[in-house]
Amino acid sequence: MASKVYPDAKTALDGLLFDGMFIAAGGFGLCGIPELSIAAIREAGVKDLTVASNNAGVDDFGLGLLLQTRQVKKMLSSYVGENDLFMQQYLSGELELEFNPQGTLAERMRAGGAGIPGFYTKTGVGTVIAEGKEHKEFDGETYIMERGIFADLAIVKAWKADTTGNAIFRKTARNFNLPAATCGKVCVMEVEEIVEPGSLDPDAIHLPGIYVHRLVQGEFEKRIEQRTVRTKEA
Repeated sequence: MASKVYPDAKTALDGLLFDGMFIAAGGFGLCGIPELSIAAIREAGVKDLTVASNNAGVDDFGLGLLLQTRQVKKMLSSYVGENDLFMQQYLSGELELEFNPQGTLAERMRAGGAGIPGFYTKTGVGTVIAEGKEHKEFDGETYIMERGIFADLAIVKAWKADTTGNAIFRKTARNFNLPAATCGKVCVMEVEEIVEPGSLDPDAIHLPGIYVHRLVQGEFEKRIEQRTVRTKEA
């Protein structure tokens, strides 16, 4: 079996990128974002991208770097509040935005990874989220149908993985990285540490290696989005 381990993100993404592609990106705020892959995509210069991600980083970090270079055409997101450039491009009509309730976005990714093309949810009923979507009643309650996400590429970050791709995520980084990893035709995962098979406790593995196609080990900035500290008492 060919090795899944690549020397860097640029090499791992070789042959996968093209204009107009659909990318699912893991991470929550700036926690657990695929920094290396984002930088490599920026360097590659592919454009007209559609990106599904909880948010778009901040102005000068994370997916915000791809907004700076106008490489993203459309975002599927649940939160835009920390990125001024994101808001500016959306309000000026430069960037298409499909708002998703946070749980709905996570479930759309998970559903795509499970091969489920659509599902019904009560979240968003009676709001602009429901406009143009199929409505259906179950047990006297109204639900709307949401589509599963099937991306051309998933880019995610894990804490630790073995060489076959079995992965462990840490804390908040588990939120969107796990479902995002499953819904891409190809998954490129960057990790802090790659170990040999058998080194990880099987009961601690969050993502089976069958979902992971390419692995990159690297160093990460791990920037803090908003540093909040308690006032020192006199």
